[in-house]
Amino acid sequence: MNLALSAWWLLLLAVPMLLAGETLLRRFPLLARCNIPASVAGGLLGAALVLGLQGLGLLQISWQTKVTAAWWTWLATPEPEWFTRPAKAINLPLLVGFFTCVGLAAPVSILRTGGRTLVILLGAATLMAVLQNLVGVALARSLDAPPLLGIICGSLTLVGGHGTVLGFASRFEEAGFVAAATVGAAAATFGLVASGLLAGPLAEWLLRKNGGTVMASVPVSSVSGGTIVRRGLGVDLREFLGDRKAAITHVLVVAACIKAGAWVSFWLNVMGAAFPAYMGALLIGLAVRAAHDAVGARWLRGETLARLGGLLLALFLVVTLTALNLAELATVAGPMLIILVVNIAVSLAFAAIVVWPLLGRDHEAAVMVAGLVGFGVGSTATAVAAMDAIVRRRGPAPRAQAIVPATGGFLIDLTNAPTTAAFLQWLR
Repeated sequence: MNLALSAWWLLLLAVPMLLAGETLLRRFPLLARCNIPASVAGGLLGAALVLGLQGLGLLQISWQTKVTAAWWTWLATPEPEWFTRPAKAINLPLLVGFFTCVGLAAPVSILRTGGRTLVILLGAATLMAVLQNLVGVALARSLDAPPLLGIICGSLTLVGGHGTVLGFASRFEEAGFVAAATVGAAAATFGLVASGLLAGPLAEWLLRKNGGTVMASVPVSSVSGGTIVRRGLGVDLREFLGDRKAAITHVLVVAACIKAGAWVSFWLNVMGAAFPAYMGALLIGLAVRAAHDAVGARWLRGETLARLGGLLLALFLVVTLTALNLAELATVAGPMLIILVVNIAVSLAFAAIVVWPLLGRDHEAAVMVAGLVGFGVGSTATAVAAMDAIVRRRGPAPRAQAIVPATGGFLIDLTNAPTTAAFLQWLR
């Protein structure tokens, strides 16, 4: 029996799957100790259940992931495009809203004092992108596969993610790799899953190797990839809604930034910039926060933005991962799978051997390494989820939590795009 489910079912199941992910963390403490976010655990559990039903021949489930409902797509879509009633991913407003919160919650003072650390992290991420492409091209040639496959399974998808794949797909097709969009989407999905499962455990291993200890005051059962957990679902929402005026104000500000950001992204695309859809909202959020701080205002609250952003992040990740077709990942072509596995292993080794010492071998460094692996292999969303899981157990890392989202959210795109273009030109 074949069953095609509407994308709205993904939203309806998001909270139950998040709660299921939190249950997994409580039942299997090793997952929590390895900093696996509840949103990742819950989303992959949903995808695995669908795979199990298909494997047993009981039910063939396929998800629709896009909607055309005008009321849902309006906020994250500029009017010239919205009037055509485009089909948009149902989790797009969640993603854009999360990055808006990242921008609004990033005090300019922290970003400014990031100085050397920010330069090291961005430089390391850029070098990781170059390394991924070099390894990918070398492996592709040794496996008698098209060299362009090495870039697609390199920084295009691992550092870049799905948005960069869509931005560069036509250029790869013009260069002769006609399946660039399909292969790139599969590779980016593989990286997304890998980063969600590996970023946290790597940071935990580095900290334990360096003598770090878990904060006794933070129970393992409270670990989450966002603010929705069985305990946090009630506590965090009560805290968020405690001051209803502030909560409503922050929601309205985020919504306004999302809408303004949609226009910024629209004009960036018109100018030919291959940036992800959330870029405009992130820039608007940073600009609003900078103006807010410049005039000495105090009404933007970091705690409120963190809770709202965590809620949106958790929902985005669980919706994204629940909709994954694990059967397609299981049938990834041999050369592509080899390149991806080796590149991810090289990225982890680079982060642990090179970046960890450069950042100082401390708690902040471990959180930043988790973030680097998160956005350097998967996405900024998984990077933030992994960092959130660590700080809930080991304590806050304010510099890391301010610098990593900005680096993975847009700064790396400023260096990865020309890096990818340079390798593409080299191989044409």
